[in-house]
Amino acid sequence: MAEPSAAEQRWLQAAGDFARRALPAREGPGRPEPPPLDAVLRCLRSAGGGDLPLGYSFISIADLQRQQCMPCCSHLTWSTNEFKEWTHQGQGVLPMQSALPRAYLILVGYLTDGRQEDKEKLVDGCLYLKDNTGIIPCELLHFELEWLESLFLFPSWSYIPQTDQSAAGYVEILVDPVPVNLPEEVPDSIPVTYPASAEPLLTSRIPCKKKSKLTVAGELARLGPLLCIHQKTFFFLFLKCFTSTVWVPVLVQKPNQMAWHHVLHLGRGYTITGLSVSSLKKSGQRMFVTGVSSCLLPYCAEQVREQPLDSAWQGESTQSSSFGTPEQLSNSLELGVEDERPGSIKESKIISYVGTVTKILNVQAGLFLLDNKVCLCLAYQQFLNSARGLRPGACVELIDVHLLQKPLVSFPFIVLGACLSSTVVLKSFSRLSTPYQPPASSGNLYLQLLFRYNLGMPLYLWLVSLLETFEERFSCFFGRRRLLLSSTHRNPGAAEKFLVPLLQAVVPDREKARDIYNEILAKIHQCPLQKYLTLNPPCQAPSLSAVFRVAEQKSWEGFSPSQLLSPLEAQHMGTQELNRRLSWSYCTLSAGSFQPRLILLGVLRVSSRSSSLQLQDKSSTLPCVISHKDGSPFAHTALIGSLLQVENYQLVVERFLQTDFPSWKQLSNLEHVREKKTSVYVQFYFEDVQVLHAAEGQIQKALRRGNSSSLRKKDDDSLTSEVKTPEAKTMKLEDPKPDTHRDENCQKGQSSTRTTSCVSHLFLVTQKEGLMLRNYQLPREEQDLQRSFQATVLWLGRPRLWSHHTETGNLPELEESSCDGKEGMTRQETLLLFMGKSLRWFPFLHLDGLYRFIVPHCSDLEVFDKLCFPPVPAKFLSGSSCPLCLPVQDTWHLQHETWISCLSEHQLATRSMLRGMNQRISSIPEVISNSFTGSLVSFSGEIVERTLCASLKNGKPSVTLGLQKQKGSLLDSDHSVKLSVSVAPGSPVVVDIYIAAAYLQHLWGLLPGAKIFFQNLERKISRFHNVYCTYIATSCVSIVSLPASHLSFPSSPAGEASSPSLVFLSNLQAHLQHLPQARILCHLSCVLTLSLQWVCSLCSSIFKEVLKLPQRVLVEDGTGEAFVLCRNQQVAAMLGLSLVEWEALQNCVQSRGRVSIQHGEATGTGCVEEPEDFVACYLRSLCRSPLICRPILMDFRLDRKPSKILQPAPLQLRNFRCGEMEFVSQVGPRLSLLCLNVEEVEQGALNYLNSERIRRAFCHC
Repeated sequence: MAEPSAAEQRWLQAAGDFARRALPAREGPGRPEPPPLDAVLRCLRSAGGGDLPLGYSFISIADLQRQQCMPCCSHLTWSTNEFKEWTHQGQGVLPMQSALPRAYLILVGYLTDGRQEDKEKLVDGCLYLKDNTGIIPCELLHFELEWLESLFLFPSWSYIPQTDQSAAGYVEILVDPVPVNLPEEVPDSIPVTYPASAEPLLTSRIPCKKKSKLTVAGELARLGPLLCIHQKTFFFLFLKCFTSTVWVPVLVQKPNQMAWHHVLHLGRGYTITGLSVSSLKKSGQRMFVTGVSSCLLPYCAEQVREQPLDSAWQGESTQSSSFGTPEQLSNSLELGVEDERPGSIKESKIISYVGTVTKILNVQAGLFLLDNKVCLCLAYQQFLNSARGLRPGACVELIDVHLLQKPLVSFPFIVLGACLSSTVVLKSFSRLSTPYQPPASSGNLYLQLLFRYNLGMPLYLWLVSLLETFEERFSCFFGRRRLLLSSTHRNPGAAEKFLVPLLQAVVPDREKARDIYNEILAKIHQCPLQKYLTLNPPCQAPSLSAVFRVAEQKSWEGFSPSQLLSPLEAQHMGTQELNRRLSWSYCTLSAGSFQPRLILLGVLRVSSRSSSLQLQDKSSTLPCVISHKDGSPFAHTALIGSLLQVENYQLVVERFLQTDFPSWKQLSNLEHVREKKTSVYVQFYFEDVQVLHAAEGQIQKALRRGNSSSLRKKDDDSLTSEVKTPEAKTMKLEDPKPDTHRDENCQKGQSSTRTTSCVSHLFLVTQKEGLMLRNYQLPREEQDLQRSFQATVLWLGRPRLWSHHTETGNLPELEESSCDGKEGMTRQETLLLFMGKSLRWFPFLHLDGLYRFIVPHCSDLEVFDKLCFPPVPAKFLSGSSCPLCLPVQDTWHLQHETWISCLSEHQLATRSMLRGMNQRISSIPEVISNSFTGSLVSFSGEIVERTLCASLKNGKPSVTLGLQKQKGSLLDSDHSVKLSVSVAPGSPVVVDIYIAAAYLQHLWGLLPGAKIFFQNLERKISRFHNVYCTYIATSCVSIVSLPASHLSFPSSPAGEASSPSLVFLSNLQAHLQHLPQARILCHLSCVLTLSLQWVCSLCSSIFKEVLKLPQRVLVEDGTGEAFVLCRNQQVAAMLGLSLVEWEALQNCVQSRGRVSIQHGEATGTGCVEEPEDFVACYLRSLCRSPLICRPILMDFRLDRKPSKILQPAPLQLRNFRCGEMEFVSQVGPRLSLLCLNVEEVEQGALNYLNSERIRRAFCHC
């Protein structure tokens, strides 16, 4: 034999070092023998044709797990061409995936089932590869029992690491290993009993003696999955007679027999020794059970002989299985059965299928995609092998699986579900470098909820879709583990809090749990997958970006500009008015507006750029408005960073149009719509919020206080929020920039709070101003306009130093002031300036609120004083009346404590001292009264109407110029919004508020029906002596209550359900100047004047395109009389003309340009005759006709021109006639009304409205 070369010597030396380190020495007589290196080298030479593989190197298990981070494969005997052909065949299935890279490594080790490695470890039926350095799971396509604990050389294998680098992967054995030592031989002849002879022992209740054993041989007809219940691993197999269909069940339950599951193949013959008969305690189902000495042998007809049953099987009763009753087991496994609904239940088909895994849909949920068209669901079996081998590119054979077509409406694939009677066989491993992500071994929320609520396949797929979306949206904020924490832990995670109420609502209580033994052993198959009902998902929780898209889509669905204006109203509008009225509209959507019902989920953030609250997930942010049902402002700073769930909400879509319609006739032509934009936000009540994950440790205590008043009505306890480090707090409060990646803003769990000192200062908010551009000349700052707001506050007490942030929960400043009296309380007024990132506190700061500034990582008690500066140079200051200015720093944390009205009894002295600091809040009647003298007013009221109009002519140029520089406004700067605000719904007292369009980008929730608190509005008086208010730089608004989701009005035979309430003319005398839209049931006495003329929509010259139709009529209702001015479309209604008659009349007037008539307004006054014209004659005869004098239902408002304002006058007696009846009533002066709408009244509606009006009149008496 030739001497080995130097390379071979080095290789052999390395092989020897590997053998001494990794391969265990065999026990010989007297002392251990050296490691079996010679046997390994013999196997290598045999595999390589006599040569050693010098290009390969040995690798131990520990080195493989530590050094190999990427998937790889090793083929000891393959040439390069053979490897290329192998990879090419694998890539044919998934051409976009790369093949496994080749590594030149030699793997040698022992195959084991893991029993000797950890005595306390539960035997799960998996196989392992081990050496002296470590142990790793492995998967084989072919396995023999005699391979256990034997040393093998593995010529072809793949190593698949986990995607999580912190955990080890597994090894796929591609071809049969080469044994280093020869296996032992089996006995020659074994006496056996066939299933046909053994089956009567299970069916006829034949008693048997204890300790009697039986050997049964037969064909493997069915192989159940490995199950683990009550810390016991077991599986069932079914042996069938070779000559008939008779089969017997065998329960394999001993730890040393779990490896049998890898040996058994359907259709092959096997012999099992040492079987005994056992039965379940309550069901009585009988089966054969293996014992400790049982052996599994391949069936060979030449090596067995049939043995009939002898007297050993006659005698005593059968023993009971130690696995307990089905009820006990089902309570542990908690698998479910679908409810049956007659007439709509579908039956699944049981089929067999062979396919290739093309995608892992969700390994935690047990969903795999086969052949890009079929979904395989393994959730109803247990993942005891952690789904090893089921990578994209692997081929699997499915036997006796359930075919479910369209179990879920939104699920795109056909589903193959594997139950406990199904068999899943791995036919070939993947040749692709695809990752391996094992399912969670414990705390798998998918499977726990599946088993706990007995979900069928449709509900389970819906659960999976909800959980997938939930995890994708919020795992970057809180971490996947914290989100999916199950109730097996002390505190369930956010996902379980979200899903459990939904499942409880859709899954009825079921007394019958899944009987797994009956499902496996019954002659007639029954399982949860046998019957199903196609499910329409009852609700959805999409991402916020999807909510945006769906809301915008719904807002424009079927939208037409003509919907915003009635045709009769639009045809009399000029071009500018027409396009302005179309430029701004809105629609509201609720959860029920979507199919299925839409649930909002999001992390509460506050943006410093928009100064608004937001719900945020990984995809987007959604601005939100939060209110309390008791009217208190939302100031819960501790909620920032919490995950919220909202099911009752109003999703508002503000629609902005830029149009150039020349007239109303082109409204159906969408070519005149130049641009469409939307602004979407959501508004809801805090009481409708469920906190799924609290950002602060103490918020659970605060939320347990109950209803909406928990934030205001509290005694000593106050809501405190953790003081994060400045870096963490900035990340937590700030929303990401638009052009930054969303993941960079997501937090991987909550950062731990360091124990550090901080300084805090308590203050009371006495005044708050709105957001706008201001020129603050701060020290060392550029003198430029910047968006900001300011608030006047009153410091309470002195700054305090805390050794830890959690100590700031009480109010020691108020405690001291209560004990020491007024003299012991330090009060100093300061103007807080909020700019930059401190703008995030704008939505939380409200009047009469007690707040605390917390400066983290600070021990300087003078930190607030050092930053203060005078608002103007010191030489201009006159006394101390002007408060100092304090710019709020970005790192300061604002913490809401309580409200003045909620201070406890022993703090009443403090409350009495602070009452005088409150800003005066007026009522709307006070504001509009002539005796009111203030110029700045604050009041609350409900928005009755919102109208977009032209800007006020007296706007200040300097302010307007500054506002136009702000970006983000979707309305033109020459527009303003008019809000008609009343004290309460149906109140006759109304005041108009004008807000410039540039302010609206910061004002959310200004919708009809919302109750708003307005602060520091400027009160003005018009030339018609009407009081109105304007929003100025010092103004601010806050939402008190949201519009009702569904306004309910009493229905009546006449008019719409949303029509105004009926009134008497005599009731209007007390509210002449500020009456909202109202309705009267009256009698049309006569037409006084009528003028029809065509004018231009741009220059108002006659004979052009728009018809102007002023008309003046006299009406009475028995309690008074009124002059009514009608315009445009109301004229046709007053004259009682049909549509055809009205169009003909307009055409006749157009050829003349103008037609006017006048009737005397008193008895004996004649008519002013027009030139003889058939149109004028027709109109005069029509106005004098008795048909005009009829009852009508009219919506109106008061004419507010100064000439129409009535002076007080005594009541006069006046005669009224109603048919044949004449009566006398006291009436006041005739009112002047503006008609808004006219409706005809039938006799039945007339009777109803009269009775309803009289009833309401008596109710108010």
